[in-house]
Amino acid sequence: MSANVRIPTILRTYTGGLKEVEASGHTVAHVLESLDADYPGLKARIVDDTGALRRFVNVYVGDDDVRFIGGLEAEVPDNGSVSIIPAVAGG
Repeated sequence: MSANVRIPTILRTYTGGLKEVEASGHTVAHVLESLDADYPGLKARIVDDTGALRRFVNVYVGDDDVRFIGGLEAEVPDNGSVSIIPAVAGG
């Protein structure tokens, strides 16, 4: 299974400037492993040392926030889209 993964500007240094890349896997965790194999260091910017999503990083499968659909075990459909979005704060 493969997915198109949208990479935010702040993480594009890991992908050589690419804003969208392809990764394989049937869950978000597998997609992140695939990304890290192709773009070393990228996964560490998305999950912490315990393997949990970093607090200020949001990951979506389609339009669904993975925190509400199973976390890293959320299923990713074949040819699905995964978006990595850094949280933005302001005031």
